Amino acid sequence: MQDWDPELYRQFEAERTRPASDLLARISTSQPQHISDLGCGPGNSTQLLHQRFPLAQLVGIDNSVAMLASAQQRLPECAFLEADIRQWQPSEPQDLIYANASLQWLTDHQQLFPSLLSKLATHGILAVQMPDNQDEPSHRAMREVAENGPWQQTLLEAGAIRAKVLSANQYYDLLAPNAERVDIWRTTYYHPMPSAQAIVDWLRATGLRPFLEPLSEAMRLDFLQYYLAIIDVAYPQQADGRRLLAFPRLFIVAHAQ
Repeated sequence: MQDWDPELYRQFEAERTRPASDLLARISTSQPQHISDLGCGPGNSTQLLHQRFPLAQLVGIDNSVAMLASAQQRLPECAFLEADIRQWQPSEPQDLIYANASLQWLTDHQQLFPSLLSKLATHGILAVQMPDNQDEPSHRAMREVAENGPWQQTLLEAGAIRAKVLSANQYYDLLAPNAERVDIWRTTYYHPMPSAQAIVDWLRATGLRPFLEPLSEAMRLDFLQYYLAIIDVAYPQQADGRRLLAFPRLFIVAHAQ
């Protein structure tokens, strides 16, 4: 898969950063020494952490060279590391492992979440936010287009369709046996978007990537045209002409023993 596009991702940075800020607000620790921002992207979440905990040893971690370059330019005083979250091993037990909109890209959460919890220091915190929108019109439309075009076999072989995140009950059971306490909640954000095309542009930077990357340029254009037509109907104009994009997200804050 091609590298991420930081500029495209940052077109809706305020909307993407709001859940990161909401997650950070539920973190009770006051003076963590070691913090890792898993899937830091262009550094918007890392910046929030740096502002809240300026004295901590903070490392932003991502597997995208382009995203890391953007983050380093944004926060030259912070450290960034190219790494795969699945193989990541911190040099010190972490007081805070923070993952904003990154872990949903990974599989095997049954192993991943207990593993991350085990990397915490005593009374450390694992704080996670993940989009939980696979049943929303935006993502149902991706699967509909993928399954009804000349690209069907290509996308099937590429594994473009991503599985849903687990349920709140499942995450609780994964973490609670080895945690002091686990806080889980779900929030649906409603983002006013200027047009159906803006919704598509938002998703081209994230959810649509696995569907578009395996295709030729001509097929991508056809896929996006088909997708836009469905989005235009699925998200009708509001009274002011905007489209309201519902975006559910799952939040987890687990405190280590």
